[in-house]
Amino acid sequence: MKNVLIATAMVAAMTANAAAEDIKIGLILGFTGPIESLTPGMADGAELAWKEVSDSGLLLDGSKIVSVRADSTCIDAAAATTAAERLITSDKVVAIMGADCSGVTTAIANNAAVPNGVVMVSPSATSPALSTIDDKDHFFRTAPSDARQGEVLADVVMGKGIKEVAVTYTNNDYGKGLAESFASSYEKLGGEISISAAHEDGKADYSAEVAALDAAGGDALVVLGYLDQGGKGIIQGAIDAGSYEQFVLADGMIGQSLIDAIGEDLEGTIGTLPGSESDSARNFITYGQSAGVDVDGPFRPESYDAGALIALAMQAAGSTDRAAIQANMIDVANAPGVEIHAGQLDYGLFLLKNGVGINYVGATNVEFLPNGDIPGSYKELVVEGGKFETVTVR
Repeated sequence: MKNVLIATAMVAAMTANAAAEDIKIGLILGFTGPIESLTPGMADGAELAWKEVSDSGLLLDGSKIVSVRADSTCIDAAAATTAAERLITSDKVVAIMGADCSGVTTAIANNAAVPNGVVMVSPSATSPALSTIDDKDHFFRTAPSDARQGEVLADVVMGKGIKEVAVTYTNNDYGKGLAESFASSYEKLGGEISISAAHEDGKADYSAEVAALDAAGGDALVVLGYLDQGGKGIIQGAIDAGSYEQFVLADGMIGQSLIDAIGEDLEGTIGTLPGSESDSARNFITYGQSAGVDVDGPFRPESYDAGALIALAMQAAGSTDRAAIQANMIDVANAPGVEIHAGQLDYGLFLLKNGVGINYVGATNVEFLPNGDIPGSYKELVVEGGKFETVTVR
């Protein structure tokens, strides 16, 4: 019955395309910088949702979404803000999927998106500070706050019997927030932190940082950084110096490129990453594969959901007006309503067109809190056989 209804609606849409248009949505991620190996897959996730929506013929009388990409760099707030301003003022995007890293996301929200009334949905900015920015209800994220990740990571480390650790974190909002959250939770559980030291990204040599960590000691080294820059450099330096054999990683360090770069010395490394092994998550992987897109990677499900939510809010509003999109974000994401999963965006568009409410579950079981955060869940990971493997979901 669902397919018959959608087919009927698509025929109607094809005969009523007078109002159809190309709708520009900004996609701003760090295509260069310390997570550049992750962002192509994230972009593919969001654009998979937009292709699904466009191909359905059901979005706003047959309109299609045009993805306008921009580079956040992940670390340069000024450059990221300039790129976002160009999306908003020159390209006239109706909303933004992104950014990625917490510092540039905060800068874009405060200096470009919110002042212009543009919704932002980040798939990966996790700093606890983003929960309380003055966003006027325009900032949302599909990855949970590091206030939660710090707790989970601390529990994972203590569960392995590791009672003392050294901590190094990237010197920005993401690193500082996660380091504070982890330290607070770990110490409450009885753990001891021998040293907690910031590192800068982009350096050619991390021997001084490694020497300080080594001198402080600890049973493991917790690296809260980025897999394509400082975090990787710290780990390689520690291995070369024989300082640590056990490493603990958080989400910014999770990616196959790290294992490929470091090799077998990472075997047994543990870590955490937003995500789940739910039916929704598994079905998303299957759906992505059927569409010819590799969606099995860090923050790709969250990116698909971020892109999908923008499109569904637009349909619920019956408009590409920026304020109207903002007003419908929570309504399409949360109960009550008909549950919509990954690969069912055509059905969601059809229901909304006909005045039926939806509850977008998507790939990551989305449910927005009043401030635009999500509660979320985390995978506990271990490196085995040259890959990150899921141990459990917390």
